[in-house]
Amino acid sequence: MIKNIKKVAAIHDISGLGRCSLTAAIPILSVLGVQPCPFPTAILSCQTGYSKFSFLDLTEEMINYKNSWDEMGFAFDGIYSGFLGSEKQIDIVKEFIISQNSSFVLIDPVMGDGGKIYKTYTEVMCRKMKELVALATVTTPNITEACILSGKEYKNGEYSLEEIEEIAKEICALGPKKVVITGIIKGNEIINFAYDMDEDKKYVIVNNHSDRSFGGTGDIFASIICGMLMTGRGFEEAIKTASEFVYKAICYSATQKNDVKNGVVFEPILKELFI
Repeated sequence: MIKNIKKVAAIHDISGLGRCSLTAAIPILSVLGVQPCPFPTAILSCQTGYSKFSFLDLTEEMINYKNSWDEMGFAFDGIYSGFLGSEKQIDIVKEFIISQNSSFVLIDPVMGDGGKIYKTYTEVMCRKMKELVALATVTTPNITEACILSGKEYKNGEYSLEEIEEIAKEICALGPKKVVITGIIKGNEIINFAYDMDEDKKYVIVNNHSDRSFGGTGDIFASIICGMLMTGRGFEEAIKTASEFVYKAICYSATQKNDVKNGVVFEPILKELFI
């Protein structure tokens, strides 16, 4: 039986070292049966957690890239956007989403963590990201980003599930039909909370919390959600699979001599995602 392979425009930076962004998205989307079509925003020698790295900003080239695709009439089944480094990049992605009119748009609104906005982000960029999320069908913020999107003040203490649900519904009110809030720490556990507005259903996935912080886990998580939803898998199945895969990758990485800045060692277990 011939299977139509869906194409997703993957809008991320690419880092030579770090197992994040495109170097995580490309293998994961591929093994899930989706063709990743890279739309690079920047090229780095390694991810920014390292003390030294080279950086090539592709903002101006993104315009040529987008125009080339538009002129050729390329249409994508989905659009998946991650970290965006400037107001102009957010505007370019917004224009691209509107011009494509894709039925599936996943926005991973990378803006901050641990209650703080990243140093490279401004209030204007946060506002523009909120406008971008309004065009998404699915969004995957961490708890810090969820607070920014919902206008709620971040608190250092633990959140109740009722509070998280309220935040998720506030985000859905912006436009997305589905939201997954990741990285909610509760005691020795880490929670991923998902809400489906159309079904009015919530899903709570709980795993043990690791004291080691690996880079790129959010990109891996969002890439699995993207690939599974684009190939017709259910929302609940996608959330559970993504949560379990990231947890397994973290546990496996803890047994290896691997610098946390180089991300989780997911290659040996990638076959578990094969459909």
